[in-house]
Amino acid sequence: METAYVQSNQPDGVPPLSLTGERTLPDVPEENYWYRRHLAVYEWIGARTVGRRVVDMACGEGYGSEVLARAAASVVGVDANPEAHEHARLRYPRQNLRFARDLVERFAEPCDAVVFLQTIEHVQNPDEILEHFRAMLAPGGVAYVTTPNLLTLAPAGAEKSDNPWHVREYRAEGFRALCTAHFPRVELLGLFHARKLRVHELAIRHLGWDAVHQRLGITRPFYDRFTPAISARDFSLRPGPPANLDRALDFLAICHT
Repeated sequence: METAYVQSNQPDGVPPLSLTGERTLPDVPEENYWYRRHLAVYEWIGARTVGRRVVDMACGEGYGSEVLARAAASVVGVDANPEAHEHARLRYPRQNLRFARDLVERFAEPCDAVVFLQTIEHVQNPDEILEHFRAMLAPGGVAYVTTPNLLTLAPAGAEKSDNPWHVREYRAEGFRALCTAHFPRVELLGLFHARKLRVHELAIRHLGWDAVHQRLGITRPFYDRFTPAISARDFSLRPGPPANLDRALDFLAICHT
């Protein structure tokens, strides 16, 4: 039987969400790696949307919308899932933050920035959605779109991982081409491991750490401590030539109108 992971330590009156694999959640220790991986990007974008009107599409649990609202003029978090919407509305009350239960394709409100993280791989109609985002943006507006790197997510040579929620996964140049078909200027950054996650990555690659911890019988105790200790600072966004981006965990497309 699979273990059901549910958010812990939620404020009174806020219904906890269960981890389904469709979206990441804070307050689930076993999910901390993925939560911090997404949080690092939200924090990076938040520093670049100060004083702006922001729409956070497919906002899920709402934690990213709250991060953006710390410095934005206003934020709307949009999600169609009723449980996620209700949780976000109750969990993150801020004067400049509201949540709308709606489809990404349908919600339309003028804004200066659209944020769409780790979701474009879930949709059947990415071109339609990117065109919709461009129409929402004011002159000089920016869409921030992320997606996982097929080359580091799926087995070697595969065209897709086994994630049942993903419709299509992208390589760097394919993702860049998708975005440049709808925006006149696109910058592409890669998200990489940093600090202790980089050390861990090198230990696996060069020291055979995966075999060592199994041989010593410390796999569970080690990761029970290591995973909850991961922070957003253990990830780094940076540009690079295509050869470097091929090693990225995720891509961030910064799409200028």
